[in-house]
Amino acid sequence: MTAEIGRIAGRFLDARRAAEGLDDYPGALPATLDDAYAIQDEAIARWARPVIGWKVGRVPPHLIDRFGADRLTGPIFAAENASANGAAVEMPVFADGFAAGEAEFLLRIGAPPPAGKMDYSLDEAADLIDAVHVGIEVASSPLGSINEIGPIAVISDFGNNNGMVIGAAIGDWRDSGFEAWEVVTRIDGAVVGTGRAAAFPDGAIGAARFLFELMAHRAIALKPGQWISSGAVTGVHPARPGQRVEARFRDGLSVSCTLVAARPE
Repeated sequence: MTAEIGRIAGRFLDARRAAEGLDDYPGALPATLDDAYAIQDEAIARWARPVIGWKVGRVPPHLIDRFGADRLTGPIFAAENASANGAAVEMPVFADGFAAGEAEFLLRIGAPPPAGKMDYSLDEAADLIDAVHVGIEVASSPLGSINEIGPIAVISDFGNNNGMVIGAAIGDWRDSGFEAWEVVTRIDGAVVGTGRAAAFPDGAIGAARFLFELMAHRAIALKPGQWISSGAVTGVHPARPGQRVEARFRDGLSVSCTLVAARPE
């Protein structure tokens, strides 16, 4: 599988650099999540860009027993701060692949996880977070069928991520009850989904705990200032270049972006 790992990682990166679509998974589909993460690790090393955070996504319920995990992760390389005047920032997506906007809570790591620690309680995970913001994950991949193929494909291509939009901070987040807030996602003004982070297993903090434990086992050091995009609160909503994605939260908090077609490097 070693040579195949390099070939698959290279095909995904070539497609991203050229802003071109992929008709199918570019190689033999790995059998395990560990093999998929090996492809991701190889691609991160070849991409040679700073990892500013990690997205956490869900493994579909019917595949949890097969893969032995209910969540997955991928690196985030780029971010935009939401405009203070409410204007939507522009975020690139792959026009010939998959693209979606996802309302999420963004957790900022305030302290590095202790070396050698493999297991966390929810309180221990929360203690490593120093801020929570509202935001949008921009999910996009050159592979249009990435979600249909499933977690193996998602993990292989950077977790199906192409950036995030960082909105306002939630004041006093530990006592805010933010995980129970109803969140609404709109595309071009039309409501496409609603939901609460509390509907996820152990909520947004559970996503942080998952990441801390997984990265300890993968021997990847997490750093203060990196972000954790905690999961699509209202679901995954496919969109295309030219559309405006808006996420609305409680207390008048909202964040938006306009999707644009990615350009070749």
